[in-house]
Amino acid sequence: MARISLRQVDLDFPIVSSAAVSLQLRLYQALGGELANHDRMIVVRALKGVDLELADGDRIGLIGHNGAGKTTLLRVLAGVYQPTGGRVAIDGEVSSLTDITLGMDSEATGLDNIVFRLIFMGLTFTAARALAPAIAEFSELGEYLKLPVRTYSTGMYLRLAFAISTSVEPEIMIMDEMISAGDASFIEKAKRRIHALLERTSILALASHDFAMIRQVCNKAAWLEHGMIRALGQPDEVIPLYCSAVGVPDHSSGEAAAGGEGKGNEKLKKEAWADDCNESSLRRGSSPMRRLLQ
Repeated sequence: MARISLRQVDLDFPIVSSAAVSLQLRLYQALGGELANHDRMIVVRALKGVDLELADGDRIGLIGHNGAGKTTLLRVLAGVYQPTGGRVAIDGEVSSLTDITLGMDSEATGLDNIVFRLIFMGLTFTAARALAPAIAEFSELGEYLKLPVRTYSTGMYLRLAFAISTSVEPEIMIMDEMISAGDASFIEKAKRRIHALLERTSILALASHDFAMIRQVCNKAAWLEHGMIRALGQPDEVIPLYCSAVGVPDHSSGEAAAGGEGKGNEKLKKEAWADDCNESSLRRGSSPMRRLLQ
């Protein structure tokens, strides 16, 4: 049985020595992190005292402002970040759609990268080779797969990464709402694959600004603020609390019932591409190239 257990999890990112405290550090704090001193070192405390228990059948939606720690928490669940404090216990095979290009080499061909990425995800070489033809077909990249991926457009590169990352059926799915997978027709194809995966996934952890989707898909919601879980419970309880606190009308209840979207949530969704961009750009120099999968 799949299970996730987090007990008092902290995650710190060191920045500079204490001798270099400056306005820049105050700007980091304004982006959502909490500054702390650790033996002559300044850190951004991205997560603080996080407790979370998920079991078979749980679908949790993470909500909160940009920089609240949602994507950081997803990366802890995916094993990308090791916590600096507390305990993480995860039972079950995990697949993450938060960093779908990890393990890929820009100088290698598309075909080689299929194998590289699958091995990075934990498959054996034999299993990776066996999956490669189906992935190549799904990607629709044809002869381009014989070329180095540095020659690909951004859409082609992420299309390949998506095809690889969703080729394995996990017990636990870690997912941002933001996915870029090419043109409109391929996005529809990607949506069908995502929904099929979710039907067979034991546990889902999803970060999203689309409250209607969270109400439809999830049985739990967690409101993160400055790296801490401020509220945890059913979506119908947590979402109104968050909307009231930030002064945003909550139209998602009616939208979830109708299966549609309203204007009250549109502003947050438009900002979703930048979710945790501040955190990741500070630490990794990355730029999110994503498209909302609605």
